[in-house]
Amino acid sequence: METASQVHDNSSELKTSDVTKSQTEPKSNSKVVEPKESTKSQTNRDITPREPVEINLRSLLEAGVHFGHQTSRWNPQMTKYIYGTRNGIHVINLPRTIETWNVAREVIKEVSARGGSILFVGTKKQAQDAVVEEARRCGAFHVSRRWLGGMMTNFPTIRKRIERMNKVDQILADEEENQKIGKATKYTKKERLMMTREREKLEFSLGGIRDMYAAPALMFIIDTKREDIAIKEANKLDIPVVALVDTNCDPSLVQYPIPSNDDGTRAIRLFCAAVADAVLEGKNTHSKRLGKDSDLAQKNAAPDATEKSAQKDSAKTKTEAKEAKVESSDKPI
Repeated sequence: METASQVHDNSSELKTSDVTKSQTEPKSNSKVVEPKESTKSQTNRDITPREPVEINLRSLLEAGVHFGHQTSRWNPQMTKYIYGTRNGIHVINLPRTIETWNVAREVIKEVSARGGSILFVGTKKQAQDAVVEEARRCGAFHVSRRWLGGMMTNFPTIRKRIERMNKVDQILADEEENQKIGKATKYTKKERLMMTREREKLEFSLGGIRDMYAAPALMFIIDTKREDIAIKEANKLDIPVVALVDTNCDPSLVQYPIPSNDDGTRAIRLFCAAVADAVLEGKNTHSKRLGKDSDLAQKNAAPDATEKSAQKDSAKTKTEAKEAKVESSDKPI
């Protein structure tokens, strides 16, 4: 592995003037933010399989993971994850990022291999599309628009709203089917319009957890300052949290912090894809375990069936022997 002092030498080769980028790019709240990629709507984006991403110094530098906030906005708890300062901006120690990611990756794989569910949380604009894409790709749940207070601690109420959304979906589908075949509709046009608006509103906030019936086994969160309510609820329910923490965040609030730029689109996409790959790897392990267990159960069941059939055959033989004995005793001498 390259030393920490080589990180910034390599960055000059990969990018021309990586820190002067802060002078050429527009700033939002005094933070170096990469220009957002032009993306389609999250509902219309095609999700295609691809090669697993690799987290190393080169990929982290290319994604701009090392960019931190201005030194005036730092959190002292992040001292151990900061490499240094350049042009008034903190630079994140990328070897420490790789170390923490490797630990978090093993945890994600273990949870997924046990059959646990993962919840992606990222409601900021730069994270919404990436969270939806990667969560759908790995079959995880996601919250990408708005975190409702009590989404975890008051989940029974949230589940009722999801059931209402499913009911409205069914009603509207039946009404549309009746209109196609020329049958009379049960609801007026205005009532159908009101239900359509209600469904869109519920889908906006709860669409990503429609099939979730219990609290997740692990949460992956982007920007701990913005998603502070989600972190508080997770800690209250003892749900482990893997989170991207920037230099202005408190890493002690989460169990598995990953020091990273949490405002750059490419950095967010990189870690979302890596988490999704870890989830898929864990699910493959889980399916293999299930296959081995079923094979073992079949092998264990085979001797039992053989033994039972042998017992039946022996009982049948004994019965036939007794009947033959009785018949021979009944014959005249």
